[in-house]
Amino acid sequence: MSLDGFLALLVYAFVTSVTPGPNNFMLLASGVNFGFVRTVPHMLGICIGFLVLLLAVGFGLGAVLTAFPVLHTGLKIAGGVYLLYLAWKIAMSRSMTSKGEATAMPMRFIDAAAFQWVNPKAWVMAITAMAVYSDADHPFLSVVLISMAFAIVNLPSVSVWAGFGTALRGFLSDPVRLKWFNIAMGVLLAATLWPMLK
Repeated sequence: MSLDGFLALLVYAFVTSVTPGPNNFMLLASGVNFGFVRTVPHMLGICIGFLVLLLAVGFGLGAVLTAFPVLHTGLKIAGGVYLLYLAWKIAMSRSMTSKGEATAMPMRFIDAAAFQWVNPKAWVMAITAMAVYSDADHPFLSVVLISMAFAIVNLPSVSVWAGFGTALRGFLSDPVRLKWFNIAMGVLLAATLWPMLK
């Protein structure tokens, strides 16, 4: 891969990682409801989970899903149902938690990592990156370079959303504002399913 090709890949990785989608809406809501520090495991889970998904797609899982469309359909349905469940949980959340409270919990590392496997945007990002930027003459190296590009930009990109949510905590400390914010985040998260339904 040429330097220009790698720079184009970095731009693609950044744009797809920082733009709105299920992960970023959940991080925004988590930043508001739990603060930045308590959202760090969620952010790391997204980064590691997506990296594993990307490597799996690059090393052949994408071809398996193409060969067996029923698996792809099942994955889409499972992902859609789980995403709606998460949207409902966010929309029904009514109070911020501080470090000492244990009633509500931010998404755990393992849950965020596992979510990447049913996240429609993550699949589109991974399959598109491998289809567009991989090199048939150097398949192993191109999968590694694509994965490295996402590893470089992913954490800073998702951190922006958690940080923005944290910055809104003061404004949203009013219970009525928080209620409507969480409802809006739940609706936006559910709306990310729309492209998958077309």
